[in-house]
Parts: sequence; C-alpha cells; structure tokens
Amino acid sequence: MSENERPLRLLAVHAHPDDESSKGAPMMAKYLAEGHEVMVVSCTDGSRGDIQNPRILDAPHPLRDMAGARRLEMAAAQRVIGVQHRWLGFTDSGLPEGDPLPPLPWGSFATLPLEQAAAPLVRLMREFRPHVVVSYDENGGYPHPDHIMAHRIAVEAFHAAGKADAYPDAGEPWEPAKLYYDVPFNPDRVRRIHDALVAAGLESPYADWIAKAAENDAEGHRPWKSRHRVTTQVECSAYFAVRDRALAAHATQIDPDGWFFAVSLELREREWPWEDYSLMSSSVGGPAEGETETDLFAGLR
Repeated sequence: MSENERPLRLLAVHAHPDDESSKGAPMMAKYLAEGHEVMVVSCTDGSRGDIQNPRILDAPHPLRDMAGARRLEMAAAQRVIGVQHRWLGFTDSGLPEGDPLPPLPWGSFATLPLEQAAAPLVRLMREFRPHVVVSYDENGGYPHPDHIMAHRIAVEAFHAAGKADAYPDAGEPWEPAKLYYDVPFNPDRVRRIHDALVAAGLESPYADWIAKAAENDAEGHRPWKSRHRVTTQVECSAYFAVRDRALAAHATQIDPDGWFFAVSLELREREWPWEDYSLMSSSVGGPAEGETETDLFAGLR
C-alpha cells in the first residue's frame, strides 16, 4: 500500500464457521496482504452441522460438543487467513430434510424476527465501520435457511447502519459504501474448469453438477444459480492455497478427499484466477453495464 493510500475495511457476513473459508478466503487474504482490514462475522455457532469428514466420524469431541469443535476450527481457520473474527451469537438452524420439511428448531437463527437478528450486526457495523460489505444473494448462495437469513440481516444492516433513527441503541451511525453478493457457483467458472479437466483426460467432479444444471435450466428451475450478473472479478490466485489450508482447518466439515480438493491448485490458478461478485449497492459508482471491475474497493482508494 502506498503512503497516499489509507487502509480500507471489509466486512464479510457468513452463516456458519467454514463458510468464510469456502467463499472468499483468497480475496480476504489478498486485501489483508495489501494492508487493509478484514473482519468475518459468523452468524451461528454451527452446532447442528453433521460430521462431513469420514476420517473423523468416530471422533468423540465433535459428537459430544459440535459447537465447541467448530469454535476451535474457526480459530484455526482465522489464524490461516489472518482476518479479524466475531461471533454474532445465534444458534444453527440445521438443514431440514424430508417431505414435507419439518419446522426449524425454535429459537434458531432462521426463525428469528428480522430486526432481532439484525440488531447485533448493525452494532458491529457501526463499531467496525466497514467501507465494503460482502454476503450472499437472496438464495443464500444455496438454499440453506441460515444462509438466507444471513443475506437478509446483511442487507438490513447495510441499509440501516447509517440511519440515526434506525436501531438507535446500536451505536453511532456509519454508512458502508458498497454491498456485494458473492457468486460461488458461477456457471462460467464451473464449465471452464470442467472443460479443462476433460481436455486433460482427467475426471471432472462437476460432470453431474453440469448435467443437473442443464436439466434445471430446461425446466426453468435454477436453485443455485445467481440471478445477478457478475460485476466484479478479483484476481487472487496467489492466495488459493490459503483457501485450501483454511478449509482443511474445518476438519469436521471438510472431507480432504472430497470435491473441494478434487481440482489441482495449479489448474484452478490457471483456468479461473478470480473470485466472482455482484455489486448490489454503491455510493461511489460501479462498472458500466457489460463491464467488469477488478476491485471490491474500486471508487474508494
């Protein structure tokens, strides 16, 4: 960072511990390396997550205290990325299964009134004073109740934090300049990496995903596809390895032999060296229609 540049602040709002590592870790590491401040908010404790790693299915600690295990994992991932971190303090809602779907547990994050759930995030925004806020789209990135609620409170807090008459007990107003949604399932990225794997004679972990996406498109059903165009691509391939180490720190949630690590670091760096975002609100302008910016802090430096 040059002497004429001031450090800027970015706040990333996530539903569970591990979401910060699978979505945005390289981008955050890049901005930290430039001298900016980055904070991650985990809305819930992750207590209703299942053990996804078959290597530790019999581990007694997570089975006895999943929230405690995930707190330790989040601390490890935080050290890997280097971000500041805050817990918002809510209880994981879990991912309901069945037909019909069962009700969510009483008092869990996704069941709360919007203003009750957003109030601590408004307070945090007014304390940290971010210039940029990043969260999920209306579908939560994927339709998990806590992801959808994280989206809702991020948008609510982004617009309310600067208003003196909103949440009057939550500190001095601060107005963030830009709101972005991350686009973790960019179809162009998935197709590009899939084609590169096939061209190299390698098995693609995305083959079934692409086939299902084509079927959903034909039916007009697109549960994971963002409705917003990618406006911003942050080149951060030098930090993809940070993402891998941070993900591995969430040992209960990440299978080291699973699809998160099925594509080599070299191929990912070569074929899609960006992370993708949609600019949703800005007081400092944005890219023209059809253009793509390369910096979440564009207009603020």
